[in-house]
Amino acid sequence: MTPARDGDRLDGDRFDDHDIPTVTYRHDDDSVVVIVGSGAGGATIADELSRNGIDTIVLEAGRRFKESEFVNDEWEMYDRFTWKDKRFATGSSPTVRDFPTAPTWTCKGLGGSTLHWAALCRRGQPYEFKTRSIYGAVDGANVADWPICFEELEPFYVRAEDKMGISGRNGIPFHRGSTAYKVMALGAQRMGYRDFDTGHSAINVKPRDGRNACDQIGFCMQGCKSGARWSTLTSELPRAEATGCCEIRTHCMALRIEHDPTGRASGVLYADRAGRHHFQKARLICVAANSVETPRLLLNSESNSFPSGLANGSGQVGRNYMRHMNGYLYGVFERPVHMYRGIVSNGSVRDEAHNDDSRGFVGGYYYSCVGLGLPFFAAFLSPRSWGREYTNWIDAYDHVSGIHVLGEDMAMADNRVTLHPSEQDQHGLPVPCLHLDDHANDLAMKSYAYRKGTALLEAAGATRVFQSPALPVSHNMGTSRMSAEPQDGVVNRWGQSHEISNLFVSDGSLFTSSMAGNPTLTIVALAIRQAAYIVEQMRSNRL
Repeated sequence: MTPARDGDRLDGDRFDDHDIPTVTYRHDDDSVVVIVGSGAGGATIADELSRNGIDTIVLEAGRRFKESEFVNDEWEMYDRFTWKDKRFATGSSPTVRDFPTAPTWTCKGLGGSTLHWAALCRRGQPYEFKTRSIYGAVDGANVADWPICFEELEPFYVRAEDKMGISGRNGIPFHRGSTAYKVMALGAQRMGYRDFDTGHSAINVKPRDGRNACDQIGFCMQGCKSGARWSTLTSELPRAEATGCCEIRTHCMALRIEHDPTGRASGVLYADRAGRHHFQKARLICVAANSVETPRLLLNSESNSFPSGLANGSGQVGRNYMRHMNGYLYGVFERPVHMYRGIVSNGSVRDEAHNDDSRGFVGGYYYSCVGLGLPFFAAFLSPRSWGREYTNWIDAYDHVSGIHVLGEDMAMADNRVTLHPSEQDQHGLPVPCLHLDDHANDLAMKSYAYRKGTALLEAAGATRVFQSPALPVSHNMGTSRMSAEPQDGVVNRWGQSHEISNLFVSDGSLFTSSMAGNPTLTIVALAIRQAAYIVEQMRSNRL
């Protein structure tokens, strides 16, 4: 590490009042690992590397929040956390029609999208790593096998679950069931389902790892007021800083990755809060900016040597964007449910999370409880509806119980992130444009899941059921995917660029298939595995 002198700290005003760095590095220090993004992937890399004595710098475009700023108000926290920089969407998906500038939901702040998430942590299943081999060719889809298998990742799932404190794993008990869970469980039992429980959640059942136990007060998706839910803001990042080997720079937007004459990544050009540009040299770079901003950064880093964008010799950067088949089902019941009480996603039904093409589609899906507060329930019930039927659902809110449907989304080459030809952001860079079409397999799966889910709620006693339209999701995957062969993807089995050995992708961008479950646990497991590889490669001077 090369300590910075006062005169070197050109971006010293990047810190909020409580952003007090434990260590600073000079901009010309080329021994550091620079990590772009502080969410599940980037912060896990920072934690793992710094604990192994490797000097790291985390660049985060947003600010640092305090837990004391979290309030049980979904819209206020949405307004604080959401990435609001300009984006555009094209394509035939109804999501594009209803949400043309916000087709996906990501956060801007230290902790990334672990600031906003339901904390359900499902492992990928063995077949989901080998979808091309098992599904065969799927018309209109770009299905491929991961270059790793479940058995390789399983020990890292165990480590991730222990790190995050997942309920129902490693001797940690399950959460107790909320009323909404009991409704779902009753319907599942009457449907003949057998594989359901209160779910594997990164929310403390008992105090653990410096986090409180869950108070079961709800409203936990947008910041946990109880301090029980795992977030890199309060876990990985403070641990990394405490090692003395990690500096966190907030309000720092990565603009380009530069390379030297040999083609190795040499550092990151970024803008601070005042808009001033700085170039941070690096020995190695990990990009973990989410599946929209990661390909955008690579595409904006074009050069004579990489005219189509950095690490994009295959033309695959930005392609194969996946988001999960998803939707909400709500039932009205005779007695009050108060679905917002308890953790926001209390419970999982896993009986449909397998591959059985006799259902009319490949891949599987899950049901889980959803406990939205009234503001979000009203806003996302149906974005284009109004009138008596709509207000009747609002009036019945305390008697409503909801389930979330989440399933595998087929990778499609033309579902992709590109750079807008004319629109620019506040830094003068092209903004991302996201193209979204719905694959026939996703539509068939959703139709089946809605039909069965409606029957589940009715079996539990629902007098009427509402099926939500397509909504934006915060599960962003693909766009820089893993592949065995360079021409088929962007990174290898370690998340390492096929073309640039000291450039890694460390977030959901490297997913080869979306799998049916929530992606965060897999992102953390892959990041732990990637960090171990980086440590070994750096210590042997191969990186």
